[in-house]
Amino acid sequence: MSTAINVGYIGLGNIGKPSAQRLIGDAYKAHVYDVFAPAVEELVAAGAVGCASVAELASACRHIGICVRDDAQVESLLHGEDGIFAHAAKGTLIAIHSTVTQAGLLGWAREATQLGLHLIDAPITGGADRAAAGTLCYMVGGSEEQLAASSPVFATSAEKIVHAGGIGAGIALKLCNNFMQYAEFVVMAEAVRLAESCGLKPEVMREVGLSNGVVNEQMYKFVTGRNAYLVPSNDPGIIQYFTAMGELACKDLDCAIGTAAEKGVVMPTCEFIRARILDVFLGRDESAPPSAKEK
Repeated sequence: MSTAINVGYIGLGNIGKPSAQRLIGDAYKAHVYDVFAPAVEELVAAGAVGCASVAELASACRHIGICVRDDAQVESLLHGEDGIFAHAAKGTLIAIHSTVTQAGLLGWAREATQLGLHLIDAPITGGADRAAAGTLCYMVGGSEEQLAASSPVFATSAEKIVHAGGIGAGIALKLCNNFMQYAEFVVMAEAVRLAESCGLKPEVMREVGLSNGVVNEQMYKFVTGRNAYLVPSNDPGIIQYFTAMGELACKDLDCAIGTAAEKGVVMPTCEFIRARILDVFLGRDESAPPSAKEK
C-alpha cells in the first residue's frame, strides 16, 4: 500500500512545471492543474495525477502550491464555488509561490485562518533552469510550525529555504529582491550602451565587474542575451517572449510600489525603473544599441 502524501500544484508555467515535476516520486503523489492542457498531460505522462478542476485537486490534497501570474489569478483559484477555499479540508496548507501584493497575501491568509486552513507566502527565485535542477530559493512567510510542515515539499525543488518571518514577510522579501534585480538590468543596459559607444565590449565589463563584485552573471546574461536575440531579430516569437517577460517585470514592480504606498514608503527609484523596464526588455530605450532603436 502506497504511503505517498497527496500534494497539489496549480500553475504549470516555466517555473511551476519543473517544480511540480520534481514532486513526482515515492514520497509524494503529485496532483496538477493548469488551464493549458498540454502542460498537465506532460506531467501525467511523467507520473502525476492530472486534475480536471481546482475543486478536484483541492479535495484530494493537504498541501497545495500555487504558482500563477498575479493577484487576480490567485483570487480566482481561492474563491468561488469551485475554488480552493470551498473544497480544501481543514488543516490544508496553501503555499502562494506567485509574486503578488502583500495586502492580497495577508487578506487571503486571514480568510484561510477563518476556514481552518493555513495559507503562507513562499515566493521563489532562480528561474526555470534552477527549478528543473532543484536549486530554487524559497522565501517563506509563516510560523515555525508552518515552515516545518511545508519545507519537505519545498525541498524537492529547493537549494535554500529562507524563513523570512511571519505571514507576509516572504512576499515582502521577494518584492525587494525583484526590485533590485530589475534595477540591475536597467543599470547594466545603460552601462553597456556607454561601453559600446566608447569601443568597448561587454565582456571586458564582465571581467572587471566579476572581480570587484559590481557585475553579476545574471545582469551580464540578461543584456548580452537581449542584444543577441532581440536586436537583430524581426521574429514575432522572440519579440513576444521579451514583451511577456517585460510585462511580468512591470507587474512585479507595481506590486512593490503598491505595497510601499500602503506602508507610507516612497520609492522614487522603483517608480523610475517601472517606467523604463519594458523598453529595456525590448531593447528600445536609450540604453540599447543603435540598431535596436531603429526598429
